[in-house]
Amino acid sequence: MICGMANKPLRILVSGDVEGNFDQLYSRISSIQKKSGAFDLLLCVGDFFGNNCNEGWQEYVSGSKKVPIPTLILGPNKLEHFSYYKGSEGSDLCNNVTYLGTQGNFTGSSGLQLAYLSGVESPENKIDKCHFTTDAVKALIDPIKDDIKFKGVDILITSQWPKDVEKYGNTLEDFDTSACGSEALAQLALHLRPRYYFCGLEDIHYERNPYRNHKVLAEKEKHVTRFIALAKVGNRKKKKYLYAFNIVPMSNLDPVELASQPPDVTECPFKLVSLTPTQQQAEEDKPAQFFYDMKSQKRKSQNEGNNGDQKRKRPPPQPTGPCWFCLGSPQVEKHLVVSVGEQTYLALAKGGLVPDHVLILPIGHYQSTVMASSEVIEELDKYKNALKKCFKKQGKAVVFFERNYKTQHLQIQVVPVPAESVPELKESFLQEAESESLELSEIPLHSDIKQIISVGVPYFYVELPTGEKLLHRISKQFPLQFGRSVLAGPAILNMPERVDWKACSMSQEQEKETAKEFKDTFKPFDFNL
Repeated sequence: MICGMANKPLRILVSGDVEGNFDQLYSRISSIQKKSGAFDLLLCVGDFFGNNCNEGWQEYVSGSKKVPIPTLILGPNKLEHFSYYKGSEGSDLCNNVTYLGTQGNFTGSSGLQLAYLSGVESPENKIDKCHFTTDAVKALIDPIKDDIKFKGVDILITSQWPKDVEKYGNTLEDFDTSACGSEALAQLALHLRPRYYFCGLEDIHYERNPYRNHKVLAEKEKHVTRFIALAKVGNRKKKKYLYAFNIVPMSNLDPVELASQPPDVTECPFKLVSLTPTQQQAEEDKPAQFFYDMKSQKRKSQNEGNNGDQKRKRPPPQPTGPCWFCLGSPQVEKHLVVSVGEQTYLALAKGGLVPDHVLILPIGHYQSTVMASSEVIEELDKYKNALKKCFKKQGKAVVFFERNYKTQHLQIQVVPVPAESVPELKESFLQEAESESLELSEIPLHSDIKQIISVGVPYFYVELPTGEKLLHRISKQFPLQFGRSVLAGPAILNMPERVDWKACSMSQEQEKETAKEFKDTFKPFDFNL
């Protein structure tokens, strides 16, 4: 069906929902082919047929109008369109228009590998003419799940979007895939590792940053995935509905070229989950929120009804013993707290390297960033952005670091440094690591530490003002003051006498005064107020 010579790029067009606008689509394609030459194939995602399009369609069925390019279409997403699908799966509906079928994965004579899944996910996992079930997804995944020779597919097409595809990627304005996206399709993309993934239905054009299909520093580099959603043919806002690209099948590509990583590559937005979760897993996946009352910053639970009753929530993870940083714990020195959010809080560091050295911590008990919930991570990032703005106004840059080693509660250390010292930061960390015989690796800009480090693995992680990120997997002894030692060095703060936090202790009155000063400074940037 898909022909071509080895190593010769195939020229492919992909269209969003046609919705019966056949003349407009094929007229546009004919014009393109006259100007730039013939394309090998047109793939259509979303609704190919529309309401009341039978008369226009019959002109192509009868042959009075010609389809100018071999066209592959998906199955129906609406029951009222099913009548147009005559014949068996894989059959021609008219000359040059082929219905792929409900699901499949095939390789053309060119070597191009195309995977497809028709319809939208069934809300009750029941089979009908326009819905797919998790069993259909498993049928595509199971044959390759344990195949160590499987590299991925060249193209994946579905009509529905995968859930959370925008995570880590470029902004998707005023659209949330949690409402319309499919978790099953997210798992399909995760397992099939397509080089290109196209979908439609939502009348949106969105080209996501490419995402990687391997774990940084833990796996050999693999090819990236480019996700593209297309708008409807003839949409009034003139959003892009037709996408043209050249592709050499991966089977004909040099492995090094195939695995080349573009500069804007991000982490994979999907995480591995079971397609048939147990009731217990479903409960555990529900987000929990914890709140703390301060006299100056009173919070109300978002789950509190008009009668004041709260819905039952999953309790936070519990520490194995007394914890100095769980905000509800009697051990917390609350006079150091300077800001409280819904999931996290900000506190003055005890024995800080500098007076405005602070900590970002989760309110509930999480040992590390790797173990923290997505809600906690989201608010940690909000605090980071607010602190960057706060210190920038003072002519300072900020370093964030975390030591998940001999710690019980997640602590993000926040240390402002002179802006002029920023060029020295990376080299200072690398030199100190070398002197301690530690391997400190740079990880990609758009990487997510949760994708790189497994739960339970100790690590040291630092984010520099330049956006660079450095990571060390701790496998033996690690100097507990490593982060402070680098920043206290002559090239940055030049205060070696303050490396040990115990040497920087203050009286409680001094701590209260310092906390108040920082709170006043941070107030214009505190998103909780």
